[in-house]
Formats: sequence, C-alpha cells, structure tokens
Amino acid sequence: MAVDLGKFVAEVKKAIEFEELAGKTVAIDAFNTIYQFLSIIRQPDGSPLMDSKGRVTSHLSGLLYRTTNLIEYGISPVFIFDGIPPELKRKTLEARAARRVVAEAEWERAKASGMLAEARAHAVASTKINKEIVESSKQLLELMGVPYIQAPGEGEAQAAHMARKGIVYASASQDYDSFLFGSDVVIRNFTLTGKRRLPKRNMTVDVKLERIFLKDLLENMGISLKQLIWLGMLVGTDFDSGIEKVGPKTALKIVRDVKSVREVEDYVKFKYGVSFDADVEEVENVFTHPDVVDMSISDFNKLAGRYAPNRERLVSFMCDEHNFLHDRISKYADKLLESRSAKGQKGINSWM
Repeated sequence: MAVDLGKFVAEVKKAIEFEELAGKTVAIDAFNTIYQFLSIIRQPDGSPLMDSKGRVTSHLSGLLYRTTNLIEYGISPVFIFDGIPPELKRKTLEARAARRVVAEAEWERAKASGMLAEARAHAVASTKINKEIVESSKQLLELMGVPYIQAPGEGEAQAAHMARKGIVYASASQDYDSFLFGSDVVIRNFTLTGKRRLPKRNMTVDVKLERIFLKDLLENMGISLKQLIWLGMLVGTDFDSGIEKVGPKTALKIVRDVKSVREVEDYVKFKYGVSFDADVEEVENVFTHPDVVDMSISDFNKLAGRYAPNRERLVSFMCDEHNFLHDRISKYADKLLESRSAKGQKGINSWM
C-alpha cells in the first residue's frame, strides 16, 4: 500500500500551471506513470491498446503524447525505473498480484455478461507491468531523446534523492512515499491533468497539476522527516502493514510524543497490545538509507547530453513495429525535434 498522507497534503498543496515548470528538470517515477497510462488508455470494455502481434501499446501512446507535451512546455523530464525491491516489500507485491488475479477473472466475467462499465473497472484493477512493457518504454524514451535512469532499488527513492541533491527540481509521482524518501518538492498529476473518469462511477473529474513542498508539509504537521516516516509506518507503507485502527490523525499524535522508532514500537505494544509486522528499524532504514545511484549534477548533465531524438527510428518503431498512425506519430516526432532545437538555442545550463 502507498502511505496515506492525503489529508495533510491537501492542506499545503498548490495548484500550478505547466508554464511554472518551464526550464526545470523533473524526475518521473516511471513505473507509477506507466501504470497510469496502462490503466487509463483502454477500450470501453477495458481492453488495452494492442498492436497486430497482440502486444500492449497503451503505455507507448501515453509516453509519447504526454511526454512530448511536457517538453513543449520547456520541461526536461527524466524517467526513473524501479530496480530490485527491498525484501520487506515482498508481502505487498504478493498481495497486489493476488488482487490482480481476482480482478482479471472479474473482468472476463463482466465482459461475457456485456457489463462494459464494470468490465472496465475490473480491467483497471488487473493492470500489471511486465518486462516487455518496461523494455519497450525504455526503447521509446531513447528514440524520443528523453533520458532515463535505472535505479538499483525503488524508483521513488532515486527520484527523491536527486531532488534532495538539487540534480532535479522535483520528483513527480502520485504516491506519497516520495515525501518519506525525502523529496524536497513533489509534483502530482504530472501526466494526468485534464478530464478523468472515476473508476466504477459514471462521472469525470478535472485533474489539476499540484506542487507540494516537503518543508511546508512538515511545518504544517509540526514534525520532522523522521517523524513523518514513523507516521507512515503506523498507517502502513509498502514495507509494513501499519497498525490496525491507527489512522493518520492518531498516528500524528503518537509521533509528536516520541523520540525514536523503538519508542513508537513500545507505545503501540502498550496502548494496543500489538506489534508491527516488520522490524521497525529495518523499515525506517528503507526510507532513510535507500539503495540509490549517487551522482553529481555534472554526471547527470553528461548522461542527459547523450540523448537526442531520432525521428526516422521513432516513426518506424511506433508505426512499422507497433501499428500507430504514421501522420500522427510524424507530427509528434517533428514537435520533439523542434523542442530540442529550441532547447539547444537556450543553452543546456538553463535546462538542467
């Protein structure tokens, strides 16, 4: 589960326009973003877009069109891919896999019954990212001239690390875990803005771009980053299940009165007579000392400088290999080249 900080974030988040991010580099949680595209870009019965060989292409559509739009705003995106997850995440991953199996069965049942709205909702819940989707995403980004980084561990941790060091301006993710990993600035709805249909409900909402500063969040809550991590552990993270009946408000009261994660553990045992389902120091360490690639701004600039769009190969990859319409892909390929040219004229230092 992703940590539940929604109430606290709502009090400090600010709606912004894409133009305010012009000239800035943003690290994007690749898996989080690809999952969004796979969930949203579907047929009425929930089936994803596919090419003539039966390969899913919903993510390619989202990556090309939405990322190109970001670049046109003068934003420099860098995608961060997950590596090997911590062992503590095993239970979470197993639970997600089990839910997907159930959702896929329900999707097939609803389709067979002609219940398209229900089928689509179950299809979204069955969304998964496999190796083929990851590799095709990386290939597309390379052809677009968009840099990506393979994190050794959690992608959110890598993005947060880069934001903390000033290598990028912000990390972009829908999950609130980015705050626990210490990202100074988090952008939400980075690739989701516009009208969006709510799952299982016949209505749409207008999704706005949001910016949250970690400093504002912590000051508003009256706690430190470590206390925020403890709060997350109490309500549940990807690495522990939390404590039943302890919600965000109660968790905030608890962490304000303790000085270490072991004191949190002792309080829970005394007050509720239960224990965490994982070693609390190990969970804390996942957030305070994550497995990341350490780099300097110079290192990153060299990496980003090696990427350039390849119009011919991009069009071939999308049209010849994956059956997208030639005219539309050519249009976006030209946009990428134009944006790259404008970026070069401004000078690389103004973009990194």
